[in-house]
Amino acid sequence: MQESAYAKINLSLDVVCRRTDGYHELSMIMLPLTFHDTLSIEFSDEDCWTSDKAMPFDDTNTIVRAVKLMRDTYQLEQHFKIDCHKVIPMQAGLAGGSADAAAVMRGINQLCNLNIPDKDLAALGKQIGADVPFCVINKPAYVSGIGEKIEPFKPIFDYEIILVKPAMGVSTASAFKLLDFKSAKHPDIAKIVSALKEGYDEEWLPLIGNTLEQPAFKLVPRIGELKQQMMEDGFDAVLMSGSGSALFGLTRNHQLIEEIIASNSYADCVCYHTNLLK
Repeated sequence: MQESAYAKINLSLDVVCRRTDGYHELSMIMLPLTFHDTLSIEFSDEDCWTSDKAMPFDDTNTIVRAVKLMRDTYQLEQHFKIDCHKVIPMQAGLAGGSADAAAVMRGINQLCNLNIPDKDLAALGKQIGADVPFCVINKPAYVSGIGEKIEPFKPIFDYEIILVKPAMGVSTASAFKLLDFKSAKHPDIAKIVSALKEGYDEEWLPLIGNTLEQPAFKLVPRIGELKQQMMEDGFDAVLMSGSGSALFGLTRNHQLIEEIIASNSYADCVCYHTNLLK
């Protein structure tokens, strides 16, 4: 069987505060995209992992960790052969690893006829990573806490999306460490969600923001340069997703995206055309 592992973007992200437990309190709007990895999952005599991209299949790999978590939690005796066709770039802020883990959990749930509700899989998935619960649900949502509190909603959103990934990635740990709460932008997430529900583009477009852009631009100045270039190219809004380094541009002008990809306008980057997953 095959499972799609869908990427996400943060339409807005506010790092609210540092918690006493060492984590950061977040407030985010997360949107699933049609852009995805594809995982083939089947029974096997022993666990076997393959991919068309070089990746370590050890305890750091979210696919390996998802299999172990499902086996330990539900006392599974079966073994699995999993092949990952990798498209989502790493260190991009697009939840590629989390999406793969969520796809494995959904696939094993179906393959083994476990009938586990998505909400329970999502709750379990936070043991692998903060974005895994959202990637299990795969619905536009207001997300808070460290990523475990998910409130799906239906946005009125009819923009096409370009993803622009520069060569350099951003270390999430480094971005959080360098964050200056006083000078960073803190978008009004509640107001953006309200406007999205009503379809008031003129209200939410100017408000979107990402607190982590401030440290990311210092770590990888090319991200800030690209954002400025994309705005000058005519996108309605441009923002970094997650802790970077990928940027997304929103437009209703299909030709704009096609021309940029065809002309290789951002020569040091990889570009992808995608849409909101519905």
